[in-house]
Amino acid sequence: MRLRSLTVTVPVLLLAACASPSAGGGGLEARSPYGLFLAGQAALNDGESRQAADYFERATRSSETTSLISERAFTAAVLSGEIEKAAAMAPATEEASEGAKRLGRLVMAVEALASGRGQAAYDLLTTQEIGFPHRTAAALLTPWAAAQAGDMQLATRRPDVPGDKLVEYFGMLGQAHQYERVRRFDEAETDFKALTEGADAPPMLVVYHGEFLERRGRRDDAVALYERAMAVYPRDVSLNLARMRALAGRSPPAAPTVRQGAAQALLTPAAAMLAARQSQFALAYVRMALRLDPERMDAWMMVGDLMGAAGDVTAARAAYGRVPAGHPDHAAAQSKLAWSLQGAGDIDAALETARAAASGGDPIGLLTLADLLRTNERYEEAIAPLNELVESSQSPDWRLLFARGAAYERMGDWPRAEADLSAALALNPDEPDILNYLAYGWIDRGERLEEALAMVQTAVDANPRSGAMIDSLGWGYYRLGQYDKAVEVLEEAVGLEAGDPEINNHLGDAYWQVGRRDEAVFQWRRVLTLEPDARIRADAEAKLASGLGPGATAAAAQAAAEPVIPALVR
Repeated sequence: MRLRSLTVTVPVLLLAACASPSAGGGGLEARSPYGLFLAGQAALNDGESRQAADYFERATRSSETTSLISERAFTAAVLSGEIEKAAAMAPATEEASEGAKRLGRLVMAVEALASGRGQAAYDLLTTQEIGFPHRTAAALLTPWAAAQAGDMQLATRRPDVPGDKLVEYFGMLGQAHQYERVRRFDEAETDFKALTEGADAPPMLVVYHGEFLERRGRRDDAVALYERAMAVYPRDVSLNLARMRALAGRSPPAAPTVRQGAAQALLTPAAAMLAARQSQFALAYVRMALRLDPERMDAWMMVGDLMGAAGDVTAARAAYGRVPAGHPDHAAAQSKLAWSLQGAGDIDAALETARAAASGGDPIGLLTLADLLRTNERYEEAIAPLNELVESSQSPDWRLLFARGAAYERMGDWPRAEADLSAALALNPDEPDILNYLAYGWIDRGERLEEALAMVQTAVDANPRSGAMIDSLGWGYYRLGQYDKAVEVLEEAVGLEAGDPEINNHLGDAYWQVGRRDEAVFQWRRVLTLEPDARIRADAEAKLASGLGPGATAAAAQAAAEPVIPALVR
């Protein structure tokens, strides 16, 4: 989904009527302010915020500049991360929209904090209330501005916005850090305990609490805290790293500085905006957080995700590239970079990036490599990283067994596939994907048909809109010789997945068996228009060429067949 502008979009036709090239020619410098505006708006709508900022900034140099162009220039500067420039052009005139003025005051406050002008930041945040939708961000930032201004009484006062759970919760986190800064350790610990008392407390808060305990010389207490949380979140990277650090006796991170704490305060509403699908506000907050703490790697990861979603692949890759080797998030960043390259069709670069990320045995890197290899149908190569993941896992993980079983199946090694899929099902007996995949393998081989049909029915009950799973059910009825029922179910599957060549092929076979020969031929001809794989193409062509139907051509088709591909993953 592309990012939309923060301010109201002006109809393009209206602007186009006002835009005309200057007499000096058609180059960028020669365009009218409205022409530059149009170029900037197009770039902004395409997620290219830095290019948009350049167009808008050029448009503002003219004496013809309107309030609307100024607002867009400001918005684009924020989204591209040019916070210092954005603060200088923050809308403040009567003509400016109230939404732009509120964001402008927040941006100016952040720039004041970044420049060490705490009192100015505090005044901007408090003299005139910054209302919706930036009230949460302003409230969480205010204590940090007070701290930079030297007023520790205000800095340790928990912000209060009635009805705002984010401010209530994360305001307590900020207060805990502020108490630690002024050496009021008992009060800090009271806050940390309140934040992490539940068994399912978020890992991020547990890590902050544990780091505080480590700084106080209480490593055993910190390890116990980490291990309690790991019972709920066993694969959380931050908890695992914190636990290993504490056990090794290495120094914990220092308490956050004012700028670091303020950056964290902005990431909280950024995450909330992202959850509410307000992507552009989320990006604005993350950019401001990075102005305060440019080494905040989780923020760079968010920028990469947001810019990728906006269609700006170049900016997304640059953001992922900011995470250095050795950082806990490096493998995850490289994995996202690899998928970006895969999406652009640069498969060799994608696999090279994934192999580099996996070279140190990092689980995220290994999983990314395995998934990319499977995506590119290089199943034999995918087995090695999957083996490493399965063998290094402290307890069997059904997802890894399922992935490896699927790879074996694609290779044509059904015995190993069946073993892995059965083991995965034993660990998670209600998982529809495993039920369907394993059952389809049996159905297509004519094995354990009654049991397989019951398994597929369970999968369909859980996913009644899955054309692939309904196809498996229909194919099960076909294998049992219940052709009328097979036709009924397979017609439903085709209705859900009209472009799937294998489902259409199955329906043609079922039509043939109930005497609907013309419809069967139509389905097989349709299969050839749907880019089928070699196995399905050979099967459909053989039936059309012989005119004898599926039974008579089964042996010939089998000779040309590639490994069976279950409907789940087509």
